[in-house]
Amino acid sequence: MKKIIAALAATTALAAPAMAQEITEFRIGILGGDNVQSRLNNYQCLADYVGEELGVEVKMFTPADYNGVIQGFLGGTLDLAWFGASSYAALYLQDPEAGEPFAVKTNLDGSYSYHSIGFARKDSGVTKIEDLEGKVFGFGDPNSTSGFLIPSVEIPDQYGVTMDSGDFFGEVKFTGGHEQTIVAVYNGDIDAGVTWADGLGNWEDGYNSGALRRAVDNGLVDMNELVQIWKSKPIPEGPVVIRKALPADVQDKVKALVLGLYAKDKDCAYNVAFGDTAGFEPITHEAYETIIAVRKKKIDG
Repeated sequence: MKKIIAALAATTALAAPAMAQEITEFRIGILGGDNVQSRLNNYQCLADYVGEELGVEVKMFTPADYNGVIQGFLGGTLDLAWFGASSYAALYLQDPEAGEPFAVKTNLDGSYSYHSIGFARKDSGVTKIEDLEGKVFGFGDPNSTSGFLIPSVEIPDQYGVTMDSGDFFGEVKFTGGHEQTIVAVYNGDIDAGVTWADGLGNWEDGYNSGALRRAVDNGLVDMNELVQIWKSKPIPEGPVVIRKALPADVQDKVKALVLGLYAKDKDCAYNVAFGDTAGFEPITHEAYETIIAVRKKKIDG
């Protein structure tokens, strides 16, 4: 009996370091919402905490578009990312086992929704969608929820127009991302566009959180020069997703860290969440089934 116990102890002792060596690095993908350096700067605190928790090097990746993060998960080269609802839908529709949604950013009022916001320059004379006939309208990224999916459905439904260039709008174009849309409108390169915000707080601050708030924080725009021209219905905030193939203990540690980030470091949570937040709360796949259905319908035509 003593020999059996000794053998088990020896096996356990060997297995423990083997488990710790199952991953040698951890890779975070950062969706394009602002410029590369801003993304890296704002996620550095999270990367540092993950590295301390797991005892491995953490690498951050900033693909040029949303699809880069989606493909990273599909190929197993990314371990964690905060997806938009539509980009998570794209991931799930291609491989339901690629990633698990486990956390969602909450607003100061406790909600976990946001809006697609249509906006234009105040001096353009554009104050509503109807004023954009024959003008240039900008989407962000084809895999963005607020920067494409939702407005491409809601605006035609509400105004009886299509999003085809030369129909109602003179031209409809993709700018490449939220920051690009904001800067393009602000500089007068396009007449209007859509981006995301929680819709809470003050317009002049870029609301409490979202791409407008990040643009203000980065000194890119003066919100007093912009005007809101459209607002979508509430959209479920996108999930933080972890790669399902990771060891269970690694997943548990990272999940606990993200869910406890606000309590641990409010400034870090602000950076990651694009502004003011009440923290990250648990969420599951079921919260995104409606968005997945909308995405699938758009793909199927």
